[in-house]
Amino acid sequence: MDSPIVVRTGGPADAAAVATLHADSWRTAYEGIVPAEALGDGLAGERLAIWEIRLTADYGPPADTPVLLIAEEPDGTPVGFAYLVPEPDGRVLLDNLHVRPGRTGGGIGALLLRAALDRTAAAGRPLRLEVLRDNVRAVAFYEREGGVRTDERVAAFPGGHLLPEYEYLWPATT
Repeated sequence: MDSPIVVRTGGPADAAAVATLHADSWRTAYEGIVPAEALGDGLAGERLAIWEIRLTADYGPPADTPVLLIAEEPDGTPVGFAYLVPEPDGRVLLDNLHVRPGRTGGGIGALLLRAALDRTAAAGRPLRLEVLRDNVRAVAFYEREGGVRTDERVAAFPGGHLLPEYEYLWPATT
């Protein structure tokens, strides 16, 4: 990394920045994997609507409330984010981990994953995630970072597209 990156907890004020980063990351990471229409002009607006809902919803008790982690430059520019969703079975879903295009490979993703693992381990909960099978760069990253593949299934993407995915798990003791 070129400068010290900090990870902080995000909130409703971060919806627009996270949505933009999310759409940009999808367009870069999923090009050639996800059908082009799922990455088209409506993607940014769709991501914004989703993040506004996610970051303002009332989830009930704190243990059931998702957490947004944002990696940012010292000047406050977001360069990545992770979104942790507690699940009824005691696990936590790492629903998103994205790094700004052009900044991948510099340790930001590992920093966010480590923050997610630290948070879930402190709560005694395992962390899991789902990744598209054909996203070979992400699959390799999660395997390097100690994720254990526990399942294979099909993911539904916008527009009704079905794509094969893997599930990875890190036990609570990681």
